[in-house]
Amino acid sequence: MKPRKAISSILGHAMLAGMSLLFIIPFLWLVLTSLKSDAEIFSRGLRWLPEQPLWSNYREAIEFIPFFRYLANTLFICLCAVLGAVFSCSLVAYGFSRIRWFGRDVLFFVLLSTMMITGMVTMIPVFRIFRRLGWIGTFLPLIVPSFLGAPFFIFLLRQFFLGIPRALSEAAILDGCSEFSIYARIILPLAKPALLTVALFTFLWNWNDFMGPLIYLTDNSKYTLAVGLQQFLGQHDAEWSQLMAISTLMTLPVIVLFFFTQKTFVKGIALTGLKG
Repeated sequence: MKPRKAISSILGHAMLAGMSLLFIIPFLWLVLTSLKSDAEIFSRGLRWLPEQPLWSNYREAIEFIPFFRYLANTLFICLCAVLGAVFSCSLVAYGFSRIRWFGRDVLFFVLLSTMMITGMVTMIPVFRIFRRLGWIGTFLPLIVPSFLGAPFFIFLLRQFFLGIPRALSEAAILDGCSEFSIYARIILPLAKPALLTVALFTFLWNWNDFMGPLIYLTDNSKYTLAVGLQQFLGQHDAEWSQLMAISTLMTLPVIVLFFFTQKTFVKGIALTGLKG
């Protein structure tokens, strides 16, 4: 049986390695293209390796746009959104999972129903609300919604909280803890994998978000990296090699972030049961 298990394991890993090439090849092509000249990019025939790597494409790309200003704007939006999503979604999820109150399940069903409404449907009404508030041209429309909760993340955290033994909360109540103390001192420390999953999803969404900054930001100095990429595409010409260089710089932090958090991320998804 041992040789069969070994062969099965080898074949399984070989198949997974082969499938991973489908995801590695596009990124490899992006990196190699960023080191080519425009003439090599549009030359006839398929050429993977550049004749002479042009590392200067990265320097020119950073100088072409205010890269570090856009990077600071993007990180500011991402970090504020992560903070808002983790706090608001975990607080609402705690109310739906650990506190019994009249109409809880009905309201939770209504909350889940809102997931069927796409952002395209609410884009114009939400824009009009932010315009009446005078928030157009600021970071507020990109940050404040994160503090109002997201149905998917609330559902994710609720399912995780339901898996935590209720005896811990009952023991804390006997010791005189309030509901908020139980939430902050007991539930949140035990829910670190799920909270990190919410934080990672929120960070990636805001890091790659193009439509939101394009609609709400009117000042060039407040643009994010996703919007800054558009500046490489002119009406009659485009800086393709520099565009690939900036795209590589935008992709690398996401890969590094996921590499260091993948175990906790997978744990947060795997431990989110189907209780309730």
